[in-house]
Amino acid sequence: MSEQTAHFLNLEEKYGAHNYHPLPVVLEKGEGVFVYDVDGKRYYDFLSGYSAVNQGHCHPKIIEALIQQSQKLTLTSRAFYNNLLGEYEQFITQLLGYDKVLPMNTGVEAVETALKLARRWGYEKKGIAENKATIVVCKENFHGRTSTVISFSTDPSSYKNFGPFMPGFEIVEYNNLTEIEIAFQNKNVAAILVEPIQGEAGVVVPTEGYLKGIRNLCNQYNVLFIADEIQTGLCRTGKMLACDHENVHPDILILGKALSGGVLPVSAVLCNNEIMLTIKPGEHGSTYGGNPLACAVAITSLQVLQDEKMAENAEKMGKILRNELANLNSSFIRTIRGKGLLNAIVIEHSNKDAAWELCLALKENGLLAKPTHGDKIRFAPPLNITQTQIMECVDIIHHSLKILQ
Repeated sequence: MSEQTAHFLNLEEKYGAHNYHPLPVVLEKGEGVFVYDVDGKRYYDFLSGYSAVNQGHCHPKIIEALIQQSQKLTLTSRAFYNNLLGEYEQFITQLLGYDKVLPMNTGVEAVETALKLARRWGYEKKGIAENKATIVVCKENFHGRTSTVISFSTDPSSYKNFGPFMPGFEIVEYNNLTEIEIAFQNKNVAAILVEPIQGEAGVVVPTEGYLKGIRNLCNQYNVLFIADEIQTGLCRTGKMLACDHENVHPDILILGKALSGGVLPVSAVLCNNEIMLTIKPGEHGSTYGGNPLACAVAITSLQVLQDEKMAENAEKMGKILRNELANLNSSFIRTIRGKGLLNAIVIEHSNKDAAWELCLALKENGLLAKPTHGDKIRFAPPLNITQTQIMECVDIIHHSLKILQ
């Protein structure tokens, strides 16, 4: 480790909260699929800011939109109109097929917004008795870390010693339609909140037909289908939305991360008038939500995804990556799974720290990835990666696996 790297690590250790355990690499520059550390070493980024950098680091068109708008107007609050919010709202709703959008900032803010919308709809449209609304969620979910959201987490690292917790949630098995239908027998169920692919759990891909089955059950029992596509959406899985793989249209769609191309926090909740207009002026909001800088960046970020056919590239490159990983025939890789360029491997090893040690070896060899839940490693590079680069990355992975022997 260089003196420069050690300096920055020590600064964070001394002055920062210890709520993360990063790899010991200090980055200072990003371009496309690459990031560079303070010593000038180049790495493939196989995390993409947890899928916030789908368009690649510092995409020139997104940066240009950021710079141009930042020199004109950045924030007005929603006390006044601005000339970009309506344009953005029209763009994203027409692109994704919804009547309305409610702009927010971070992903978890959008999740909270969706939950409030579902509860309000439950009371005003479905006729649920006051304070009785229930939201069905899935085990091993990850929707953020606010007090509300950790109330229905099944991961002790998210909820332990953070109680008391908010009531009104029922937890069912992921990828189990039978449990969902049983839960829907409760007339107080307003909505079900689902990740089309569970990202933080280790890229758990449900059985084909699961999302369509949820859609059918929601129609049958008059329950809202909320899709958290913060990580799976915006071309990451080979379609604009992961739900598109089954031609499913959620009642409430949650987006974030790559909505800004990794430039600043931008999130959104989309739904139709029957749901969205249950919230009236003064009943929900955000100082920064819908700010003109965010709107300019989001429009450009969405345009880049379409213009550069990033969904199609994610679909093609993802298949190549999974096939090439399988061809390694490594005894240390128990499972390879994913869709598009949202992928993961599960490490098979007697050493419980094997995944972490493999990520350290990958770092030394020029590729950055991070374990989740101990034995799983996500492989999710920016969506502009080429086949030549994929093959080079597979070679790095192959070489790095030798550390486990």
